[in-house]
Amino acid sequence: MMMNGDGEHSQTEQTESKQDGGGDTEQGEDPNEQEVIVIQDTGFTVKIQAPGTDTFDLQVSPQEMVQEIHQVLMDREDTCHRTCFSLQLDGNVLDNFAELKSIEGLQEGSLLKVVEEPYTVREARIHVRHIRDLLKSLDPSDAYNGVDCNSLSFLSVFTDGDLGESEKRKKKGSELEQIDCTPPEHILPGSKEHPLVPLQPQNKDWKPLQCLKVLTMSGWNPPPGNRKMHGDLMYLYIVTVEERHVSITASTRGFYLNQSTTYMFNPKPANPSFLSHSLVELLSQISPAFKRNFTALQKKRVQRHPFERIATPFQVYSWTAPQVDHAMDCVRAEDAYTSRLGYEEHIPGQTRDWNEELQTTRELGRKNLPERLLRERAIFKVHSDFAAAATRGAMAVIDGNVMAINPGEETRMQMFIWNNIFFSLGFDVRDHYRELGGDSAAHAAPTNDLNGVRAYGAVDVEGLYTLGTVVVDYRGYRVTAQSIIPGILEREQEQSVIYGSIDFGKTVVSHPKYLELLEKTSRPLKVHRHAVLNEKDEPVELCSSVECKGIIGNDGRHYILDLLRTFPPDLNFLPVEGEELPTECQQLGFPRQHRHRLACLRQELIEAFVEHRYLVFMKMAAMQLMQQKDSKQESQSPLEGKEAEESIPGLAQVKELAHSLVTEDGFDPKSREVVVNACKAVGSISNTSFDIRFNPDIFSPGVRFSDDNTEDIKKQKQLLKDAGAFLVSCQIPSLVKDCLDHTALPMDGATLTEAFHQRGINVRYLGTVLEFIDKAPTRAQLDHVFRIGITELITRCAKHIFKTYLQGVELSALSVAVSHFLNCFLSSFPDVVAHLPVDELASRRKNRRRRNRVAGGGDNTAWASLTPSDLWRNIVSEAQEYYHFTLQCESVDQAVERYGLQKITLLREISLKAGIQVLLKEYNFDSRHKPSFTEEDILNIFPVVKHVNPKASDAFHFFQSGQAKVQQGFLKEGCELINEALNLFNNVYGAMHVEICACLRLLARLNYIMGDHPEALSNQQKAVLMSERVLGIEHPNTIQEYMHLALYCFANGQLSTALKLLYRARYLMLLVCGEDHPEMALLDSNIGLVLHGVMEYDLSLRFLENALLINSKYHGPRSLKVALSHHLVARVYESKAEFRSALQHEKEGYTIYKNQVGEAHEKTKESSEYLKYLTQQAVALQRTMNEIYKNGSNASIMPLKFTAPSMASVLEQLNVINGIIFIPLSQKDLENLKAEVQRRQQLQESGKNEEQLENSQLELEDKLPVD
Repeated sequence: MMMNGDGEHSQTEQTESKQDGGGDTEQGEDPNEQEVIVIQDTGFTVKIQAPGTDTFDLQVSPQEMVQEIHQVLMDREDTCHRTCFSLQLDGNVLDNFAELKSIEGLQEGSLLKVVEEPYTVREARIHVRHIRDLLKSLDPSDAYNGVDCNSLSFLSVFTDGDLGESEKRKKKGSELEQIDCTPPEHILPGSKEHPLVPLQPQNKDWKPLQCLKVLTMSGWNPPPGNRKMHGDLMYLYIVTVEERHVSITASTRGFYLNQSTTYMFNPKPANPSFLSHSLVELLSQISPAFKRNFTALQKKRVQRHPFERIATPFQVYSWTAPQVDHAMDCVRAEDAYTSRLGYEEHIPGQTRDWNEELQTTRELGRKNLPERLLRERAIFKVHSDFAAAATRGAMAVIDGNVMAINPGEETRMQMFIWNNIFFSLGFDVRDHYRELGGDSAAHAAPTNDLNGVRAYGAVDVEGLYTLGTVVVDYRGYRVTAQSIIPGILEREQEQSVIYGSIDFGKTVVSHPKYLELLEKTSRPLKVHRHAVLNEKDEPVELCSSVECKGIIGNDGRHYILDLLRTFPPDLNFLPVEGEELPTECQQLGFPRQHRHRLACLRQELIEAFVEHRYLVFMKMAAMQLMQQKDSKQESQSPLEGKEAEESIPGLAQVKELAHSLVTEDGFDPKSREVVVNACKAVGSISNTSFDIRFNPDIFSPGVRFSDDNTEDIKKQKQLLKDAGAFLVSCQIPSLVKDCLDHTALPMDGATLTEAFHQRGINVRYLGTVLEFIDKAPTRAQLDHVFRIGITELITRCAKHIFKTYLQGVELSALSVAVSHFLNCFLSSFPDVVAHLPVDELASRRKNRRRRNRVAGGGDNTAWASLTPSDLWRNIVSEAQEYYHFTLQCESVDQAVERYGLQKITLLREISLKAGIQVLLKEYNFDSRHKPSFTEEDILNIFPVVKHVNPKASDAFHFFQSGQAKVQQGFLKEGCELINEALNLFNNVYGAMHVEICACLRLLARLNYIMGDHPEALSNQQKAVLMSERVLGIEHPNTIQEYMHLALYCFANGQLSTALKLLYRARYLMLLVCGEDHPEMALLDSNIGLVLHGVMEYDLSLRFLENALLINSKYHGPRSLKVALSHHLVARVYESKAEFRSALQHEKEGYTIYKNQVGEAHEKTKESSEYLKYLTQQAVALQRTMNEIYKNGSNASIMPLKFTAPSMASVLEQLNVINGIIFIPLSQKDLENLKAEVQRRQQLQESGKNEEQLENSQLELEDKLPVD
């Protein structure tokens, strides 16, 4: 049930899998399972009869709307040229918006007729637009230009079409000689060059088949009155490939040739007029080339994987693009000039009322699963539409195409309304933020506010509404886009606000209804209900920060806005007079001055902190209880601290104790005292139970509290200090520890930021984390994180500078200015000079009137005076000021030299962060004679968009329980739950989404483990395509998806494809983070193994020895990973008959196994067996050699066994290094396995046999077990 028509193919696949997979859900314990059955209404088949084609069958599902059948028909190869038709059942026209199950008489085998309907102007426009889309369907320019949610995908270039056709492949695969395994030079280990061009290989399908030279609106539009009365709707002008110029009338009956020419209007039908209901039929009659190429084009279009064509929910932008020719395109031209706001032509009533749509979807029912799915789908759809509209609007505002609502004021104070969305710029207007840090605060506030909107949206309290909010950074400006509260524009803000404060706490009001609604959010968001003093010194109750304003709209809904202080302040970056921070903060140099006073702790940190406090609380209560019990028994002095430490029980006992605390009728004064003490110790707001909440108004300037609750305020202040200390003393070390044992594997700036955020660490702590890593004893094993961190630090500083730099550039100088900035940032050329644009239109007389046109104040060329040394000086001082980190470099070359960075990686990071799109070509960064970039190299500037991502909650729960089942070893149940999750995700998000990607990856892994290789291949192919389309073609996730796909290809006998995919992954990884990264060892082991399998021994060694080096560096020379690496290298030397080297490596491996797991372990035994075998082979070889030396050429030589490794043995090793354990799957085995796992769980619960368990637990995680 896709929202957009292209989803239909995958839809039918799911319906089929639903029927197979739904069998075993009955005995589940999950309450949702019963509801699921409701959704699995089986599909049925209807027959479709369209004019000019044979009747065909179509699989449909009862919840589909008639409209969705329309979409399928507009996508099918044989009916794609029809748009204006109705579907009829027994002569009755079906309503487009009716669900199929509600239509009388529609059943299995019914015949639906496609009936051509008369055109209207709207229908004619839709038809022309659709034909244009079909003609452009293989053209990637929309994806390069970042429009209409198109994005790039290159998988098919490496797999030569679809992966499923393994039968044809197998014949090829067995003859190994045909495989060309040599990787391009730049992919080999140790290669110094990192070319950019292979990032976007030329897809041969993109050489477009030209069907028409020109298709555009005619200059004779619109038809004059008397022609309107003859049914003329509009006129088109077309030039065919054969150079025939024709003028076409779109009339109510269809399309026909008229007699007009470019300069003479003659609307009479030509003779013959070729009247056709579809434009395609008409063109096929007048142009043989059109007929031929259009058919070929549609064949190709339908062969592409649906995931290559479906629109993504949010726009993905590409930071590089090749030179694309700009072609004439009537629809694009028309869109640009008919101020097409949203899709008005598809929606009655012109512009959309975004606020109404956003709020109504929230109000939909959510009692049972089908209702929730409907609701979540609607919410998600409106959000993605709103984000797209807001982005277009924000760009229009900055490009100067929208009139301000206060045009008289200076530019930075202007506000705009466009398409029912309100836009404001991120500047401090009217000194609103003066005390909080001026413009810096105004820049930070929108993202804080967005985080607040996200948090309240996730809590989802009925009756409490937030605004649709999108933050767009574009051309150096920050624009906030918000939906509009009904009635807010007619009244003054002072009158509307009935809760909160409009002046940061000087005047405050409250409202009982708001308190009641916000009270419901206070527990999940950990917000403490508190009183503040208003201007008359009366206490006012609030349940949020003071800036949070409550406004009742004209629609009667309760809105909250300005949620920038939803989470408590971060004291490490907020120096307060007379307040001391805990010592662990002070040692690290906190508190530090920050640019603004809006630095907040992240929600993830608050959650982690509260969880940590809960453990402390439980342990304290448990200790005291045990002391009491002991003192009852022996009435002796309480335990000394030391022993107490040892007797602190494990979590299980803590829980038990907690349980007993609650059950002992709670009247036992002793236990009550225990709880009170523990509550006091952890700073709980209640004395009888654990409950930690924060007062977000503490330390807000201008907010005053009454003297009665000084005690409470003191507690709250302490809690905030503790949270700050928890961040630096627990979360940062745990992040570094996770990087050390590779549970966190950042590969680029985005994944590093994500790792920070998951642990609740803000990026402003980047400098602190880098210093922590630099001082760590295991510094060498954290090289990769340090390098990624430095790259991130430098590019973020550069982005801050670039932002203000761009604000002073007028539109006509944009490409010159951007290329100049990139030259100063990355080029080794010492004297970069900005070539001010030679005015292409320069007239001799200087035009004086142009001065006051642009936001930055006229012909502002201050940007041109930037030099590389200025820029790097600024970067260094920015790093010091903002991140408190000392960069030791004065130029890009020093930075590259000192920190081991790559310029190409720096270019990628700054382009992604600043929205720059550069030309795809090889840049010479290191030339000292000419600059790297010219103005022609800057193709575009894109917006960087932040928005809320609504979640599919039910699907996510299924996904999690599926994961849990898999981890317990119940693969089949896990598989079913995850399939179910996939269905629900598709139901909510449509076909394309990051979470669906994760779902498909896990499914593929399970299929593979359970031995269903083709299915694993098909699911993983979808995961790769989706990752490329939704995250980007070189996102770290995409790289990992490529690696998984290569493994499944290999298992399917598609060796050359597997190699191509691995080479692609290695190329991307070199571009994104360089060679020195622990994940590269895994990749190189994979490549080396496959090359070994195809008998490319020397190549194989280059990769395996590199993997050995990297593993020794990042896992320590004594780790089991290194032992395995030694073994893999030894196997290749054995195949080369170089036994001495083989023995040397295997001995190393053997020693590691012996020391790490002991003589008796099977790994050690295997290794020692292999050593014996190698020794025998070496001796045999030596004998033969001696024989040759002794007897010369007539020696009788024993034939030696040199065998290429069998594919099975290579695959076995591949599975080992990728952390996959195989399960040969017969039903009986499965049952035994399940029984075994259950038996073990019981054992585990009784605490026995821990060791055996350790060794035999199924490893299904994505990574190898950590040593």
